[in-house]
Amino acid sequence: MNRRPTLLAALALTATAALTLSACGGSDEGSAKDKDSDKIAGADTGDEKSASPSESSAPAAGGRPKIDFPSDAKNVFDYEKTGDPVKDAVLADSALSVNSVDEAIFVGSTDTEALGFYNAEKALSGSITYALRYIKKGDSWVGETRYFDYKVSLSGANGAYVTYCSDESKSFIKNKKTGKVENTPTTADSYVLYNTKLEKRADGVWQTTDVASNRGSKECQP
Repeated sequence: MNRRPTLLAALALTATAALTLSACGGSDEGSAKDKDSDKIAGADTGDEKSASPSESSAPAAGGRPKIDFPSDAKNVFDYEKTGDPVKDAVLADSALSVNSVDEAIFVGSTDTEALGFYNAEKALSGSITYALRYIKKGDSWVGETRYFDYKVSLSGANGAYVTYCSDESKSFIKNKKTGKVENTPTTADSYVLYNTKLEKRADGVWQTTDVASNRGSKECQP
C-alpha cells in the first residue's frame, strides 16, 4: 500500500554520505503514485528482537511522554539489539520518533507532547506538515507497518545516523468520518527506505532532526 504522503522525502538530509553506511542513501522527491500518504510510525523494543512500545501504548518512563495507538493500528520495529548501549538508545528513540508522528495522526492534532519531544528542526517541521495532510482530510490508518533492516552509525558523542526500511503492505488509509478503508494492492511503492539523522539532547533523549526517504527502493523490496 501507499499510505504515507512523501512528506519526509522532501526534507534535505545533510551528510547523506554518512548515512549510506553499508546501506543505500537517497531521498524521495515524491513518487509517481504519491497519494497524500507516505508514512512514519511506531516503536518496538524488547529482548533480543525489539518488541514494540508502539503495538498500541508505550508506558511513560523517566519523564518521557506516553504514546497511545488505537487498537486497529500497530507499528512493529524489527531490529536486533547491538549490544552497544548508545546505539541501542538511538534505535529506541528513533522508533519512538516514528510513533510520535503516527500518534498525532490518530488524535488529529500536531499539538502532542511526544511529537516535539522526539523530533526537532527539519524533522519536526516536516512531521507536522505530514501529519496535517492526514488531519485535514479526516484520514487515519489501520493495520500494521513493519520497520526493518536497521543500520546505525554514531557521529561523535551527540550525533547518529539510522537507515531502515518500512513495509506498508499491511497498513491502509482509513477515513475517520465514513470508516472506509482503502484496501490498496501491494506494489513496489509499499516499501520505503529511510535515512535519518539524530542528535542527543542534554537530558539524553535522541531526537530525530532530519529525514529523507525513497519510496519504492529496491533495497527494501522482498
